[in-house]
Amino acid sequence: MMSPLGPIDSSTTPRYAGPATFARLPRLDQVEHADIAVVGVPFDTGVSYRPGARFGPVHVREASRLLRPYNPALDIAPFDIAQVADAGDIAVNPFDIGEAIDTIQASALDLTAAGTRLVTIGGDHTIALPLLRAAAERHGPVALVHFDAHLDTWDTYFGAEYTHGTPFRRAVEEGILDTEALSHVGTRGPLYGKKDLQDDHRLGFGIHTAADLLRRGVDEIADRLRTRVGDRPVYLSVDVDVLDPAHAPGTGTPEAGGLTSRELLEILRGFTGLNVIGADVVEVAPAYDHAELTGVAASHIAYDLVSLLATQVGEEA
Repeated sequence: MMSPLGPIDSSTTPRYAGPATFARLPRLDQVEHADIAVVGVPFDTGVSYRPGARFGPVHVREASRLLRPYNPALDIAPFDIAQVADAGDIAVNPFDIGEAIDTIQASALDLTAAGTRLVTIGGDHTIALPLLRAAAERHGPVALVHFDAHLDTWDTYFGAEYTHGTPFRRAVEEGILDTEALSHVGTRGPLYGKKDLQDDHRLGFGIHTAADLLRRGVDEIADRLRTRVGDRPVYLSVDVDVLDPAHAPGTGTPEAGGLTSRELLEILRGFTGLNVIGADVVEVAPAYDHAELTGVAASHIAYDLVSLLATQVGEEA
């Protein structure tokens, strides 16, 4: 295997002057093969409150300029052991949710055809459904760890079945999730009624609320999640609103009482050894961000997700 082509060297090109790719990595068309591709999906037609996540990918890429090539928390230099590239954005129809979902699914299948793993930057959480469809086509029904303030297992909004609040109900109904290994992490805030929780339990989800994390701690929650997932192929979906608005104000449906960015990153780092087959970071809405708080948090989340996937590439080499 050829040595991976890594980020632009910040000692020769200032970080603010380099290419506008994630972590200033090479573009996908600049490498022969990518073990991991970071791809954007600028789509927010499925939101129920604040719009603006269509501008999330470019915002997270801009915030990622300060990322460095060695991850001390995982003792890994992800860009040295895996060829990571920026695949640009999947151009989707902003006026037709059904067509957009089909386009995302087809594009994800195309990008993963040669064994490439995806880390996707949204976009609203609607995009998780087509990404999970593509993952299941490659791996069979997958386990899911879903970080979010919300359940996202509602049935419809205004009669619409495909929104950012419904992807995981649709995924269970379609048989693309392994219902023995489904977990929410960081949920909190008011619901429409107790039936929301009852329906969610019926679909197979276990819940670790933000309050559970406060009382039990990061290590215990990570242990419980690892036990539930086991050796199954697992997809990680991170809605940035799992973080408290103090850490991620730039999002569409903020809820008080959330995780700190430190807590979320430490849980993700506790997943080393899991069979992670794909991941996303969604719901970054830059119009509501300030001082790049949300963008910086999301870029570090994406970096740790890339690092997790890179550990698997290193083990396979």
